Amino acid sequence: MNAPTARRFKLGKYDIVAQPAPGSAHMLRYTVLLEGRRLGAQLSVPSESDCLFMEAPPPVPPLKVFSVTFRPGRPRKGTVRPQLEETEDGIALPWSIKRRRY
Repeated sequence: MNAPTARRFKLGKYDIVAQPAPGSAHMLRYTVLLEGRRLGAQLSVPSESDCLFMEAPPPVPPLKVFSVTFRPGRPRKGTVRPQLEETEDGIALPWSIKRRRY
């Protein structure tokens, strides 16, 4: 069996360098370069769309705060709904820090 060798090719404006993947006898690691700068690597042959995604990934939405979104169950009968104070931002958050500690 022949082990894969390193090879270079171009895909649009991207340079692709294929090298043997560490710890594998048959797989290649494809490293994507743009103007000599490394954008990322894949173990499958990247398409131009994959290269574009590595160059400019879409924005990731902010994470939701678990304590606000987690609702363990229904309240018991007769309980009064807690009144939340509004902060200077106008957003009521039950877990917000009231004052700074030093």
